[in-house]
Amino acid sequence: MRQIILASASPRRKELLKQLIGNNFLVHASSYKECPYPDLHPEELLTKHSLEKAREVAKHFDSGLVISADTSVLFNEELLGKPGTPEKAEKMLEMLSGQKFRVITALTVLDLDSGEEISEMESTTVWMDKMIKEQISAYVRTGEPLDKAGAFAAQGKGAAIVKRIEGDFFNIVGLPLFRLGKILQRAGVNIFEKDLS
Repeated sequence: MRQIILASASPRRKELLKQLIGNNFLVHASSYKECPYPDLHPEELLTKHSLEKAREVAKHFDSGLVISADTSVLFNEELLGKPGTPEKAEKMLEMLSGQKFRVITALTVLDLDSGEEISEMESTTVWMDKMIKEQISAYVRTGEPLDKAGAFAAQGKGAAIVKRIEGDFFNIVGLPLFRLGKILQRAGVNIFEKDLS
């Protein structure tokens, strides 16, 4: 089994990768600082962030595969990241209430042994339920939306407001497992081994 490094401090991404390959990976959060780059299209921006995160972590290792990802909500061609404050979370949810939008993830796998850099984009369409202001306020008070792109967590209480999705559910959580599994298999990782941990 090749050494795999997850370039993320996200507990959700850690759990998703564990679901795919067991405990056989290291976590090394990237110190790359994201900048807006206004000239880049949303997909290009996420790809740049994902690549740079992986490249920064790759400097600390000689061998293996580095995995990184950058996930955001795309609504009316605008990226909605993590709100950070209750006020911003409420505004975001009011904007998305009753709407259809996309969750997009730029996924990067760097092969430190071959020097190959693979970056691919995953997109999942989401239909959010129409919510009244009291529902939005109550959801924000749970604290769940504050550190989630688009101010909702489909794997948590946010499941009650996600009416329908089309595409990879795990992409909404932050790591598109189907696409990642295909990339890892191409890199020689047998994800179907009985015990990878």
